[in-house]
Amino acid sequence: MIAILKKELWSYFGNWSAWVIIAAFSLIATLFLFFFDNDSNIFEIGMASLQSYFVLVPWLLMFIIPALSMKTFAEEQQTGTLNWLFSQPLKISELVAGKFLSVWIVGILCLIPSLIYLYTVYVLGVPAGNIDLGMTFGSYIGLIILIAAFSAVGILASSLSQNQIMAYLLGVFMCFIMYFGIEQLASYKLLGGADFILQNIGFYQHFLGFTRGLIDCKDVAYFVLVIGASLVLSNHFINKKK
Repeated sequence: MIAILKKELWSYFGNWSAWVIIAAFSLIATLFLFFFDNDSNIFEIGMASLQSYFVLVPWLLMFIIPALSMKTFAEEQQTGTLNWLFSQPLKISELVAGKFLSVWIVGILCLIPSLIYLYTVYVLGVPAGNIDLGMTFGSYIGLIILIAAFSAVGILASSLSQNQIMAYLLGVFMCFIMYFGIEQLASYKLLGGADFILQNIGFYQHFLGFTRGLIDCKDVAYFVLVIGASLVLSNHFINKKK
C-alpha cells in the first residue's frame, strides 16, 4: 500500500498536475471570497467569519476530487497497466487503499492555502481575533472528512469506468447526488416521514453539523461507513476485472 501511495503521489506532483489543481482551487476560492460580487464575498458579508468559505468549498471539491481520482483505475485500464499491477505481489485492497490515500492527501493539501484566509479574517476582525475558532476548527475537520468521502466515491467511479472522461463525469455526478441531490429531493417532502431518513442518507446534513462546530460521533460514523462501503465496492469491481 505504501509503495502504491508513493507511486500515486509522485504521479500527481511529478508532472505538476497536483500543483495546478491546488493553485486553481485556491485562485477560484480567493476570487469568490474577496473579489467577485456574490453572497460568499467576505467584505460584503461584513463578518469576521470563514463560513462562506466552508459553504463554497464542497461545491469546488465536487469537481476537483473527481479530477484527481479519475486516473486511479480508469487510466490504468485504458493504458493496460492494470494487468501489470495485478501481477505484482500486492492485494487488491492494498491497491485501492493506496490510491484512495493519495487522492485524499492531495485533496487536503488544497485546503492549506486557506490558512491565509483564516489569518486575514482573524486580523480584520473588530477587535482583532474576533472569530469563532471552535466553529472554524470543526468546519476544517468536516472538510477533511468530506474530502475523504468524495475521494472514496471518486475511486468507486474510476473502478466502474473504462476511461478517464467517463470516470470524471460519473464521479462528479455521484458526488453531486450524495452532497446536494439527495438533500434537495428530501426538501420536496414527497415521502412524508421518510424524508428525514432520505435527508440523512446524503452528505449535506452530516457535514452541516461540523460547520456549526459540532463534531458528532454519529456524523463521523456515517462518513466512515460511506468511505468503507465505497472502498469495498471498488475492491469488488476491480477484482472482477482481474
